[in-house]
Amino acid sequence: MVNNPVVTKEKGDFLVRLRHSASHVMAQAVQDLFPGVKLSIGPATEDGFYYDFDYEGTFSPDDLPKIEERMKEIIAQDLPFIREEITKEEALKFFQERGEIYKVELLKGIEDERVTLYRQGDFVDLCRGPHLSSTGGIKAFKLLSVAGAYWRGDEHNKMLQRIYGTAFPTQEELDAYLARLEEAKKRDHRRLGREFDLFSINEEAGAGLVIYHPKGALLRTILEDFERREHLKRGYQLVMGPQILKLDLWKRSGHFDNYKEYMYFTKVEDQEYALKPMNCLAHMLIYKSRQRSYRDLPLRYFELGTVHRHERSGVLHGLLRVREFTQDDAHILCRPDQLHDEIRGILNFVKDVMAIFGFSYELEVSTRPEKSIGSDEDWEMATKALMDVLDEGDLAYEVNEGEGAFYGPKIDVKLRDALGRRWQCATIQCDFTMPERFDLTYIGPDGGKHRPVMLHRVILGAMERFIGILIEHYGGAFPLWLSPVQVIILTVTDRNIPYGEKVYQCLWQEGIRVEKDFRNEKLGFKIREAQMQKVPYMLVIGDREQRSETVAPRRRDGVDLKGMPVERFLALIREEGKLPGG
Repeated sequence: MVNNPVVTKEKGDFLVRLRHSASHVMAQAVQDLFPGVKLSIGPATEDGFYYDFDYEGTFSPDDLPKIEERMKEIIAQDLPFIREEITKEEALKFFQERGEIYKVELLKGIEDERVTLYRQGDFVDLCRGPHLSSTGGIKAFKLLSVAGAYWRGDEHNKMLQRIYGTAFPTQEELDAYLARLEEAKKRDHRRLGREFDLFSINEEAGAGLVIYHPKGALLRTILEDFERREHLKRGYQLVMGPQILKLDLWKRSGHFDNYKEYMYFTKVEDQEYALKPMNCLAHMLIYKSRQRSYRDLPLRYFELGTVHRHERSGVLHGLLRVREFTQDDAHILCRPDQLHDEIRGILNFVKDVMAIFGFSYELEVSTRPEKSIGSDEDWEMATKALMDVLDEGDLAYEVNEGEGAFYGPKIDVKLRDALGRRWQCATIQCDFTMPERFDLTYIGPDGGKHRPVMLHRVILGAMERFIGILIEHYGGAFPLWLSPVQVIILTVTDRNIPYGEKVYQCLWQEGIRVEKDFRNEKLGFKIREAQMQKVPYMLVIGDREQRSETVAPRRRDGVDLKGMPVERFLALIREEGKLPGG
């Protein structure tokens, strides 16, 4: 586990100013060194900053040290960051004269009559700020990489060149961050996925489509079995919906109008269908299949539902961003008076599961986006319900304005892994609108029809994404209960193979996930290979173990345990390998 400094709000605000200032210094350095470069945008990010450039040449990693040296010269000049407020028309003229076409396009999209520029020395940028008082405040920075990025994230626009960097208040913090980056490279799930033979993504099959190899499929199955059991314990019912549904349903739900750019469509016998990007529609049809009483509620439908979303090829990334994935999706239909208890139950579920995997997490409430459906009243009730439960539980959260789902606000759970990185996984969405659109009702104690509320929620989120996060979180060294291979048997010589086979059969019949390495190779070589594969236990079988009918367990951390009978080892592994909560 890597320790990470706590970032307070005040420190977070300073980091934004620091990194935003560093992005402007980098842009100035790039324009100084590469005449003809045009500027687009250069924001601060959670871990650093970047700037996108339009340049006829090609930046390479070899250019980064030169840019860094020029940045140091600019920093040494201690140039003040000067804020200037001018009219939009003046700004348009200024950037048009400089040939800064991207700044002109940005200005044309701004409705305000006055805009702000920031100047350091001869460098001027369209910017709202904030910045440090001068370039000399930048003490520790590093340029990290070069990548391509479409202007405004649209693949139909020109491909620009993005230079990434980071900055910290002190050299010690920068060094610690760079060490975490190196560790992250070692843990990259794409590399470990190949080394451990877990999965592949083959261009012959299609971009963003995951092919699970035997060990990867077993890992996923273990997770899915864990999910089913935990949901059944909490009163969920297992359901399954079809992969395609008629287009009319997606129009009624609002997905066609608000989400169609992410959907795939097909036609069968002149009937239009869409592959499901979400699982909620089938769950509502199950609810609607018969009349419901207030006594039936809440109903909690759970599905490990595979969905398809049209993600642009430029954003696809290993298991973390794919086009086909499976969600641990559930929809809870409840009475309004049950809403708080159901939200609270989901939050407790999240807490229990994140503790099992060793994740800390933070909470955000995401509110109504511009592109949405439903009445203001429904959105206000849904948002209030989520915030009330968080407030009642004294749970800290931030408000993420305008980032809700198109049908309702949500609580987003941002977990932190062993390297301190944040990942979006669990979410709880409160929806008053879909039950209205699909005319979902229940009979109340007064004999009249009433409208239920629907909660959409996931705990792990997309299984593919969560597996990718787990691989990097554990560095491939999964806990025993989760390891696709729990034990590997290593023989010293060929004459030990018959006893090794006997031990293998004993473990296999007891449900232990066991492999054998009976190759005619040196024992040290076989041990190193097993350690590289992060197998939790190695059982060395030599002449001594064969004579005494024992095994010599060796843990993947290199610790040798004393020889013991097979039954004692079985008891040890059963205890350590218990499924959490089992």
